[in-house]
Amino acid sequence: MDDRTYDTSVWPTIDRLHAWLDEANDRPAEQELLLRVLKLAEEVGETAQAVIGATGQNPRKGFSHTWRDVEAELCDVVLTAMVALRTLTPDAERVFTAHVESVARRMPDLD
Repeated sequence: MDDRTYDTSVWPTIDRLHAWLDEANDRPAEQELLLRVLKLAEEVGETAQAVIGATGQNPRKGFSHTWRDVEAELCDVVLTAMVALRTLTPDAERVFTAHVESVARRMPDLD
C-alpha cells in the first residue's frame, strides 16, 4: 500500500489533475477542453448505472452496485466538472466560488 501523504486540498488537487492530464495528451487545447467536458457525460452515465444497480432496476443484473458506489460516482462527476472548469480557465477556484456565492444569495433564508 502507498504510505505517502498527499495534499488533498480541493483546488490544489484539481490543479495537479489538470497538469497531469495536460502532460499526457498531445491534442490541441480546444479539442482537449471539449473532450474533458464530454467526459462529464460519461461520468454521469456511470452514476446512472450505479443508481440502477443500487436499486436493482435491471432484473438481468440485479443489485450490482451499492449506494457507496453511487457516492463514488457522484464524486467523480464533481471532480471531472472541476477539472473541465480548470481547463477552461486558470482562475477556476475564483469562478466557482463566485458562482456558489451567487447561488447562495438567491436561496431563501431558512432561519
